[in-house]
Amino acid sequence: MKITGIEAIAATGRRTYVFVVIDTDEGITGVGECGLPDERAAMFGTVETVKELLVGQDPFRSAHLWQVLARGLYFPARRELSAVISAVDMALWDIKGKALGVPVYELLGGRARDRVPCYVHVRGGTEDTARVVESAVAAVEAGWRHLRWGLPAQGDILQPRRAVRVAVEQFAALREAVGPDVEIALDVHTRLAPAEAVMLCRELEAMRPLFIEDPIRAENPRSMEMVRLRTTVPLAAGEQFGSKWEFRELVENEWIDYARIDLAIVGGFTEAMKVAGWCETHYIDVVPHNPYGPVANAAALHFSLACPNLLVLEQPVMPGSDLLDIVPGQPRWVDGCLLPGDAPGLGITLDREAARRTAAADRLPQRFRRPDGSLTNW
Repeated sequence: MKITGIEAIAATGRRTYVFVVIDTDEGITGVGECGLPDERAAMFGTVETVKELLVGQDPFRSAHLWQVLARGLYFPARRELSAVISAVDMALWDIKGKALGVPVYELLGGRARDRVPCYVHVRGGTEDTARVVESAVAAVEAGWRHLRWGLPAQGDILQPRRAVRVAVEQFAALREAVGPDVEIALDVHTRLAPAEAVMLCRELEAMRPLFIEDPIRAENPRSMEMVRLRTTVPLAAGEQFGSKWEFRELVENEWIDYARIDLAIVGGFTEAMKVAGWCETHYIDVVPHNPYGPVANAAALHFSLACPNLLVLEQPVMPGSDLLDIVPGQPRWVDGCLLPGDAPGLGITLDREAARRTAAADRLPQRFRRPDGSLTNW
């Protein structure tokens, strides 16, 4: 079997997604999804760049092709390239599963669990605590048992110390509303300095959060040590990392409790399984970062099924609620968990023409600023 073509396709549903489709001379097609959909032009251009490295190659040599793409353009892969490598790697594993007639999770070692527990996004990023609580209660009534909400802001203004105070008040209100058995995580989204993050974590310790996600910026992992040494709250980080090397300090020094491996940025199955195994040697569980579309979600399910040290999988919205007609075969959700299927490959298909008809203009992410007008992280 040989690769005959590779194509990037954008589709718009809940947001715009960038899919990568790989064709073969045996009529088997694989599909993956890029983790930087807001940089669509960069994703499309990078796919064109790597095309000549892939056409004519054996799709079963996914580990070798990962090395070719990550190291074959002289400079080591970084975010834009690693996001495309991720999509290519997903598509290659999809092809292998389809060719062999087995789900991808079987190729990754088989199921480590019978179902994958998930957490859902509830209303966040606002100081309207009543709306946050209302959203959380509705999610619990719908069957979710793990919730996540975001650091409160005033529109596009984020004042760190005020955000910390309101977040503590909101966490107390959420805990009272949903009870002790529902797990709650707070996503700081790298918007706080270490001193502010420590203040937040220490005030939340008694409320037993599932974890605090990305309490500080990701560029200097060493700074997480200061936060780790000053709080007992579980810490999660890693969603912005594009390779195993970027996880190195956090894992080896055990500065995090949960690794936020992003299958669509870190390098697909090939790299994600390496990071997960490395984490296991340090008793760090995996919480995959998974805010994308139905192709990435299918891939995240297979990874989560095969990962022995998984805690919970991110689900921004109810699975199967986006692009169901364009990406049929999406995973089933029951009582807060995704269930495994037995279809070969990723278990999904992509209607390319229908996807192209949905494509919309690129959308820049929301920007936050301090009261003095200076920029802070999204």
